Amino acid sequence: MATYVISDIHGQYDMYIKMLEKISLKDEDTLYVLGDVLDRGPHPIRTLRKLMEMPNAICIVGNHELMALECLKFLMQEVTEEALAGLDRDMLEGYLIWIDHNGGRTTLDEFRTLDAQSRQDVIDFIGEFDIYEEICVAGRDYLLVHAGLGNFYPGKDIEDYSLADLVWSRAEYDIEYYPDKYVVTGHTPTQGITGNPNPGYIYRVNNHIAIDCGCYFRGGRLAAICLDTGEEYYVSRDDA
Repeated sequence: MATYVISDIHGQYDMYIKMLEKISLKDEDTLYVLGDVLDRGPHPIRTLRKLMEMPNAICIVGNHELMALECLKFLMQEVTEEALAGLDRDMLEGYLIWIDHNGGRTTLDEFRTLDAQSRQDVIDFIGEFDIYEEICVAGRDYLLVHAGLGNFYPGKDIEDYSLADLVWSRAEYDIEYYPDKYVVTGHTPTQGITGNPNPGYIYRVNNHIAIDCGCYFRGGRLAAICLDTGEEYYVSRDDA
């Protein structure tokens, strides 16, 4: 049995399937997905539905799932005066930001092709995503979370962090959050980490393991790591 972690697939279905082939994922293995399955790429809903078929995949919520979930749940409502009255300025602005600035158009377009039951199944599945996971693999402790630990201070219990702290606040790589635990995150493409000597590849420093390698960028990669061995795996767009 092996434990793998992947993050920020962003609708790159072909890259994701190629990654499953590369790591030779078996039924007895576990795959943790650190959020941002949706948006940007061409097939976010197809990717999500593939995960729905995988009992050995454990999904952790990312900021893109939160944005999508709010908007998709509203779009599932029957168009009534009451529903329209609930469309306040904040909701409308959030919808436009999701569509225009955060790549939600591809998620919405694929969602619209589904029948009503499949749409509800997708919404229910996203709603069941975990917020974080704490695991031990090969004698090493790991915290798996989408973004980072916003408003961090030493000794703070993980339960005391807000959802926004965990899915929106970027990890602070110059801070060692825990001396005896590795924090594995996505959210921040390693191409954008200041001081990273190897942009576009998994970045390890101060017990951080950053695995978002910007697969939606031109020249970016989808990355995975095996926690049992520390081995890194990469798929580029050319590979897929």
